[in-house]
Amino acid sequence: MGKYKFLEPYTFKNGVTVKNRIVIPPMTEQSSLEDGSVSRDETYYASLRSGGVGMFISPVAYVIRNGKGFEGQLSASDDKFIPSLAKMATAMKGNGGGTKAILQIFHAGRMSNSAILRGNQTESASAIAAPREGMETPRELTNDEIEEIIKAFGDATRRAILAGFDGVEIHGANTYLIQQFFSPNSNRRTDKWGGSVEKRMRFGLEIINIVKKTIDEYAKKPFILGYRISPEEIEEPGIRMEDTLQFIDKLADQPLDYLHISMGNAWRKSLNDKSEDRPTILRIKDQVKGRLPLISVGSIQTPADAEKIMDAGIDFAALGREYLREPRWIEKVENGLEDTIRYSVNRTELDNLGLNPALMDFLGILGLDLGFEGENKKTENGVDAVFKD
Repeated sequence: MGKYKFLEPYTFKNGVTVKNRIVIPPMTEQSSLEDGSVSRDETYYASLRSGGVGMFISPVAYVIRNGKGFEGQLSASDDKFIPSLAKMATAMKGNGGGTKAILQIFHAGRMSNSAILRGNQTESASAIAAPREGMETPRELTNDEIEEIIKAFGDATRRAILAGFDGVEIHGANTYLIQQFFSPNSNRRTDKWGGSVEKRMRFGLEIINIVKKTIDEYAKKPFILGYRISPEEIEEPGIRMEDTLQFIDKLADQPLDYLHISMGNAWRKSLNDKSEDRPTILRIKDQVKGRLPLISVGSIQTPADAEKIMDAGIDFAALGREYLREPRWIEKVENGLEDTIRYSVNRTELDNLGLNPALMDFLGILGLDLGFEGENKKTENGVDAVFKD
């Protein structure tokens, strides 16, 4: 085994040291109980994958009741969930293995429906349905409701701290509410929350502000604050790289510890400008100019894939679907057992891997598989873009 850069530790500017540069990204597993409490399936799933990686980001938790995005989703919407969240944090930290447990928090906005919300209408920046088949038209949030949601992100952060997590990741990506405010497709407001790119940034920046204030008030030790962003949309109008790079420049000066760039392929180029030949992650890296570390995700499977991320000067590599197939990926690399890493799964192994029927049904709905042995394998491209929170 050669010495890999991704095995080296990293110390954030807040003083927290992560033991290596491999991250388990947030992945939807639809395994929480109906009320949003952590299930035994979830703690088993997490405990199998903990201990080795530097950071483990949880499946996304909704911060307020009407922010729920799908069935079987984790909740951080009430203090009654703190004991439940503590079980998740303990499982993710993994028996003293040193993994940092990060709780991802969000509001789904228009990417939900009235059935999931038990009869309530979805809500968003503007009353515009997502441009996907069967999506419901949300109602436009009032200013007071926007302020209530911002406060809910702070409250969820306090619960994460009390539950024993090492950090939170604000989910500003993958078409959910924070991205809906940034996008000219879903945000047609003319007040302080919409219009110019600066006004469309405001919602996300206000959430960062209240989360940081909550950390300063409640955390007894350094606590990690991350932010996830999707660089582009294909809709017209939609988010384009020009606006994103402005937002990235602003985010790089916020009191964040990292930026997590959500893409289906780590080396993807622009979705809209076919004349652009540079990978998007490198354009973002140039914009950040070393002010914050970056996490890159998307079709990273092998040690060589992860090391290529390091060679490009990106600080962390996140392995999504590969960590479903191989819960001991980093331990096998560390111990010179790379030839035993699973890149496909036998269907008889699913229970032992903590992959329950709800999670497998979710993969099936997305038209994805894990690369089952002896079966035709579907494309890897786009996996981490859709199999995520």
